Amino acid sequence: MMRFLITYETNSSDYKNTTLNLSSNVTHDGSVCGNDTQAALLAVQFGEGHSWSVNFTKTNETYQGDFITFTYNTNDTTVFPDAKRKGPVTIVVKDTMQPVQLNNVFVCHNTDFLEAESVTQIFWNVTVQAFVQNGTIGKKESRCRADTPTSAPPTGANVTTASPTTASPAPTTAPKPVENPETGNYSLKSGNKTCLLANVGLQLNVSQDKPLLININPKTTSADGVCGNTTATLKLNDGNSTLIGFTFVVKNVSTTAQKFYLKEVNVTLLNRLNGSVISNADNSNFSNWDAFLGTSYMCQKEQTLEISDNIQIHTFNLWIQPFLVEENKFSTAQECSLDDDDILIPIVVGAALAGLIAIIVLAYIIGRRKSYAGYQTL
Repeated sequence: MMRFLITYETNSSDYKNTTLNLSSNVTHDGSVCGNDTQAALLAVQFGEGHSWSVNFTKTNETYQGDFITFTYNTNDTTVFPDAKRKGPVTIVVKDTMQPVQLNNVFVCHNTDFLEAESVTQIFWNVTVQAFVQNGTIGKKESRCRADTPTSAPPTGANVTTASPTTASPAPTTAPKPVENPETGNYSLKSGNKTCLLANVGLQLNVSQDKPLLININPKTTSADGVCGNTTATLKLNDGNSTLIGFTFVVKNVSTTAQKFYLKEVNVTLLNRLNGSVISNADNSNFSNWDAFLGTSYMCQKEQTLEISDNIQIHTFNLWIQPFLVEENKFSTAQECSLDDDDILIPIVVGAALAGLIAIIVLAYIIGRRKSYAGYQTL
């Protein structure tokens, strides 16, 4: 099974996220078994001009996937309404499949992801054997990493279950609060030039059957997206089951000045067992994180983004520049008002102390003058 999450540009120069699923009518024209001198090829076609293929290579002992080629057709207006670019778009990505012993069947029941350009490819319930020997399907299985059992929490997320509010008495021991997430360093390139920089710690607050706090682990999170002159999208995949997209746009604030700001955030939570979407939330009405074009935005304090009634994102140690990055470095930062409070408080306290000292000194001088005047009278 396969599913594709795609970001595409509209005629209004905005970027939209869409989901492309396999249709019920799938063909596999052009597939070949391969041999010692020819690669095997699995090619499928589906929907309105969409196709996917993977070629397999082998050694004397193993076989493995080589390159995956995915083509989606933006003329399919049901999936890509108002698409600016018309026609087929092809993405080629290196397959991450590990070598499999010849005569073994490769099996991957849990979800696995591949990111390339503006596409996230999601796979689950995979069973495949390339270079079948003597027409006999193998009896031994080679499992993917996602199927490897572990007693530890899922890689890529630290999960804390909060007790829902009920009429029952509170537990004697309060649940340990989840720690703040580790700060990740993410970037996008356009050609060989870095076009977006982002440092941020991310924490999801999901309220469904039970409230969950999920820390995104930057060590397992990959960044993808699109850079543009007036729109940029950063897509994060935690390698587990969480996809987060941030869309930034540019606005005119005067005839000579422009600012960027966060306009849209999309969160997709997937079921690792079958690739189905557990929850998908999107909010395109933000006007946060604004700064003048050519600068960056910084906020070290915790901020909360309300994506939907059930999903929030908490950000920590944020530093973002989605446009006009020079020499792979952040430009001068415009800090948020929350950070300004940290500066304002000591200033206010210092001013109050200075005022108090001035009052004491003034009172002392007045007292001295009165004492002196009394002495002169005597």
